[in-house]
Amino acid sequence: MTDVAYAMGGSGGGGGLGGGGDISFIIMMAVVFGIFYVLMIRPQQQKQKEVKKMRENLNHGDMVVTVGGIHGKVTGLTETLVTLEIAEKVRIKISREYIGTITQKGVKES
Repeated sequence: MTDVAYAMGGSGGGGGLGGGGDISFIIMMAVVFGIFYVLMIRPQQQKQKEVKKMRENLNHGDMVVTVGGIHGKVTGLTETLVTLEIAEKVRIKISREYIGTITQKGVKES
């Protein structure tokens, strides 16, 4: 029974977190943050840049899908609003931020 008591005792040689344990914890946390950044934060930032660029490059005649799932054709553009024709002679105005994807680019007018 005394063997178990010695095994559980805290006064041993190098079993604690003193000295070098603190620096190894900091290094481990830096590595974990680095992995987290590479796998999650950076790809999300790149995707946000692509979506922003897509929304800035909207043109008349583009077929788009909104974040809410509405399909329509771009008939009007302002700095913050997009006018979509969702049926013949039915138009709605939405914020640019709610354009999800461009399904078909419009024909460029010369």
